[in-house]
Amino acid sequence: MTKPLTRRTVLNLASTGVAAAAFPAPFVPASTRAASADPIQIGVPTAQTAQAGVADHQDYLNGTTLALEEINAAGGVLGRELKAVAVDVDPLSPESGQVAINKLIDAKVHAMSCAFVFTPVPVAEVSARYKAPFLWGLTQRNMTDLVAKDRDKYSHIFQTDPSEVHYGYTFPLFLKAMRDQGAWKPLNNGVHIVQEQIAYNQTISKALQAALPKSDFKLAGITDIQYPVQDWGSVIQEIKKIGAGAVMIDHWVAAEYAAFVKQYSADPLKGALVYLQYGPSQPEFLELSGPAAEGFVWSTVLGVYADEKGSAFRAKYKKRFPGIMGLCYTGSGYDATYYLKAAWEAVGDPAKFQEVCDWIRKTPYRGVCGYMSMNNPYQECAHYPDTGDAIGARDLEQGMAQLYFQVQNNDHKIVYPDVLKESALRKAPWW
Repeated sequence: MTKPLTRRTVLNLASTGVAAAAFPAPFVPASTRAASADPIQIGVPTAQTAQAGVADHQDYLNGTTLALEEINAAGGVLGRELKAVAVDVDPLSPESGQVAINKLIDAKVHAMSCAFVFTPVPVAEVSARYKAPFLWGLTQRNMTDLVAKDRDKYSHIFQTDPSEVHYGYTFPLFLKAMRDQGAWKPLNNGVHIVQEQIAYNQTISKALQAALPKSDFKLAGITDIQYPVQDWGSVIQEIKKIGAGAVMIDHWVAAEYAAFVKQYSADPLKGALVYLQYGPSQPEFLELSGPAAEGFVWSTVLGVYADEKGSAFRAKYKKRFPGIMGLCYTGSGYDATYYLKAAWEAVGDPAKFQEVCDWIRKTPYRGVCGYMSMNNPYQECAHYPDTGDAIGARDLEQGMAQLYFQVQNNDHKIVYPDVLKESALRKAPWW
């Protein structure tokens, strides 16, 4: 049996350059090994040597690997084995992204599947020359806006999660729900945004600023931070000075979030609800934070549900990859692989790129991370709950749910939306 891929293994393998040959192939029993010697290949750009994105990309590769092992053990797809072709990519470098895609084109992969990059347009430009279906959990409306404007050029690109704008749009809905349920008694109706400078975080901040005037809450202040954040002391003093009832830390680095919660827990604004945008999803957050993480809230527009389907996946994943499980890109890599499997089987030939893309566009798929429906101008997953966005969904089984978690007893528990929650919001230690 193949040993679990650890992050350390990935980094060690990266020194060989293109890592496709170095990654262990999923085990396929002889009795079910695909008859064809020509495997169906999924190209997986994976951050191995970069400073950013390694945790999420490793999660994505792990989820992909688990799906490949299951599919191959059951006989493959169309009588052929599935194979991952993993290449190194730096999510912050447009040049690295272009090199990675060109390597996959040279390898003649049948599809591409990726967690994300922060500079998607150059990557999309290169992939458009090849047109193999490209599924990624990009979470960026600036890219899906381009897809909507030029559907012919980008007809092969699918964003397998809702865009980052929903982090801003949905935050007031979450605050209202917690207040109305009596789980949180706000100090006031102010919201303080602590914002990073990359485009992703700026888009979230602008979306929240646009949503607040239409809600029960108002903007109390904005504080700028710049990656890497060396010391959170001045930020915490600003939080206490402004004194807002809710604080959004609009950042993205798990290790720096861990440093924040340790410092904040020692000198908090009593009674404030503190929300950490997405980063706590990465396993390092709990590893580094320890007990200081208790009570903090975070969310993701792409997360593994805790329903029957999601719980079964969580159990399988933890058995295959022991340790703290990331709850976002693990399920995304798994779902994307099964989505491609369904498309290939429906079309009958993975080399028919346009037909496969047409099938994905028109045919929704319900995975462990929820309902994936990309038959819209953006070719991105519809979001639940509907927040007034052009592709919002009012029914859970018509969109992908944004999951709000709270750290409770060193574990992540879904507290919103109500239809998926595992636990009620608890009083944070500093309340």
